Amino acid sequence: MKVIRLHASADLRLHTEPEPEPAPGEALVRVQAVGICGSDLHWFSGGGIGDARLEQPLVLGHEAAGVIVAGPRRGQRVALDPAIPCHKCEACLQGHPNLCEQIRFAGHGSEDGALREYIAWPEECLFTLPEALSQADGVILEPLGVAMHAVDLAHLRPGMTVGVFGCGPIGLLVIQMARLAGATRIFVTEPRLHRLEAARRLGAHEWTPGQTVDRAFEMAGDNAAVETAFTAVKAGGTVILAGIPDDDRTSFSASVARRKGLTIKMVRRMKFTYPRAIQLVEAGLVDVRSLVTHTFPLEQAQAAFTLAQQREGLKIIITL
Repeated sequence: MKVIRLHASADLRLHTEPEPEPAPGEALVRVQAVGICGSDLHWFSGGGIGDARLEQPLVLGHEAAGVIVAGPRRGQRVALDPAIPCHKCEACLQGHPNLCEQIRFAGHGSEDGALREYIAWPEECLFTLPEALSQADGVILEPLGVAMHAVDLAHLRPGMTVGVFGCGPIGLLVIQMARLAGATRIFVTEPRLHRLEAARRLGAHEWTPGQTVDRAFEMAGDNAAVETAFTAVKAGGTVILAGIPDDDRTSFSASVARRKGLTIKMVRRMKFTYPRAIQLVEAGLVDVRSLVTHTFPLEQAQAAFTLAQQREGLKIIITL
């Protein structure tokens, strides 16, 4: 099978390797579409993310959809939940599998991801796609799950105002989820005009200094967006930090946070979101299709990642 591996920063190479053998409880999936995420770009541009570093050639890709090719579910079109929790640690047993101490995650560390023609993956992490959803729609379920988890953490109530600071694909999905949760006005900041225009099409307004919000979502991964979120949120409000900074450091004005008595929450991937995400997309309540702006074949993965690194378009998908 064809496989793309990251050997070093900005060094993706096409390999031919044997198909994986599914272990007990796994199914073999023919991968058909993989999205490029901001966290993939951290690996691509810097050879790691946070405190995880590239130690061996790694298959990236955790936003994926495909078809099961063997076993009782053969022929089912599925989206892959990239996170495999242990189900045994304290975090898992307390209902927080996204915080699992032994979690395996596709395209991270030593766990190969989905940029290959076939992947063996736990059946519990394979969610059947209804006919109304395309394979590209299935890819966007993963970032939608992150957006859903972020909004869940914010405990939004109808009538609240929201700020979304950074309008990449997950930020745009947060806008939609906040609207569904009852937010009446949504303000955004985004330096790239095409992303700002996408946010406007979803009904958001550009934030200007002096406007305040009940809930602030930092989605950019840079401290300018963090500071804006802390400035914009009201006293007693909540700031959700979801962006991943390049240097693994987030800073903000302690006096502002203290004086306002803010609640600060960090987003760690998602939990229990795939069934809800599928239902929302199938019902037409969330638009994922318009986020896909570019597609590339697997053989052009280097070009796809280079374009994504330049922050062109919105969601870039590689098809297999």
